[in-house]
This record gives sequence, structure tokens and C-alpha cells, in this order.
Amino acid sequence: MQGENELYQQSFFQDVSPETVEKLWRAGTVKEFPKGHILMRARDKVNQIYIQLSGKSMVYNLTHNGKRKIIFIYGEGVLLNEHVLQEESISLFCETLEKSRILGVPLPFFLKCMEKDFTLTSAVLKLQEWRLWRMGHQLKNTLGSIYMEQKLAAKLWKLSRDFGMQTPDGIEIDLNLSVTMLADMLGASRETTSRLCSTLVNMGLLKIHKKRITITDSERMSVFYKTGKIR
Repeated sequence: MQGENELYQQSFFQDVSPETVEKLWRAGTVKEFPKGHILMRARDKVNQIYIQLSGKSMVYNLTHNGKRKIIFIYGEGVLLNEHVLQEESISLFCETLEKSRILGVPLPFFLKCMEKDFTLTSAVLKLQEWRLWRMGHQLKNTLGSIYMEQKLAAKLWKLSRDFGMQTPDGIEIDLNLSVTMLADMLGASRETTSRLCSTLVNMGLLKIHKKRITITDSERMSVFYKTGKIR
């Protein structure tokens, strides 16, 4: 028994028919994974559809030099798979960032549900469209026309929108963000990333305590990453 159907609480299934949500829950298996568990590896074939129920995971690739480049960080309610239409070799890694509960649904069953229920197909298409939009946004911010300080500010601002908690000091990002992890998100060295963090702190845009980062003023941070100017 899976217990109470947790998919109803997930945004991905908000518009999916209740009948299909029930079928997926009954067909799936919920497992708990520790921090640092690699759920999917590049070049492996995947025969499960994975849905994050709690915790957070990251999707990344490796550069030619073997350096990790983080592409997305996902919270609960997200379908983690890169490919959904067929069992094939994937090109990205997926790793848990913290203790996570994840539902695995057999891929053939998930596809049958997509064939029978367009509400599920629509949810998958919307998710893929969102990912394409995010990738395009990231590519724009990767161009040389934006300074590294602005690139870091943009990524932290987005994380504060996705995983922010209001505190007296501002919006704290509910993630343990090491300098190494931030460097992997930027595609920069640890030394450069550490210097960039110090710059944003000195500008009054950030507060950092151990691995916790607080955006002191979300509006000022937004203006800075878009224009390079401080209000």
C-alpha cells in the first residue's frame, strides 16, 4: 500500500484527471533516497518515470574536462526525467541534493496513461516547454554581454523565487549552497565564484552564513542582474 495519494499535492498534477492520478499512484513505488544519490546517469537507459515528492534534486552534465555543470535544481512536484516518450540513453545526470522521497512509475505504464488521457500529455508538454524557456534564458545569461556578478545575481534571484523563505533579513534560499555548487552553476572556478559572492555581499545584495544565502532586497537584486546598476 502506498498510503494517501500524494500526487494531488503536486503542482504537476493540478490539471490531470483524478482517475489518471490514482492509476499512476497505484502503479508507482515511493522510495527514500539520501543526499547525493545519483538517480539517473548520462548514457544509461531509464525505464522509470521519477516524480519528486519531497526534498530537492539537481540535473547536471559533465564538461569535456569532467567538471560538473548544474542545469536545473528541482523541488517537490517535478517530473525529473529528461526523456519521457521512450526508453533511451539519457544525456544528463540527476542527483538528490538532500534527503528525498521520489515516486517511480514504470515508463510503459506512464506512456499508456498519456495515450489515454490528454490532460497528462498536456502536463508533460507544458513542463517541457517551461524547460526550453529556462534553457533559453540560461543561454542568454551565458553570453559575454552580461558580467559574472550579474550572472550569479540572476541565478540566486531565481533560486530565491523557487526556494525562498521570508526572514527578518530578507529571502533566505532554502538550500545549502557551497561555493563549489555555485561554481558548478556558473561554470566558473571556485576562486572566481568566491570573489563574486564577496562582491555581492559588499554591495549589500546578499548575506551569507555558512552555506545559507539570504537575498536582502529581491527588487534591488532583480534590477542589478538585469541592468548591472544598484538602486
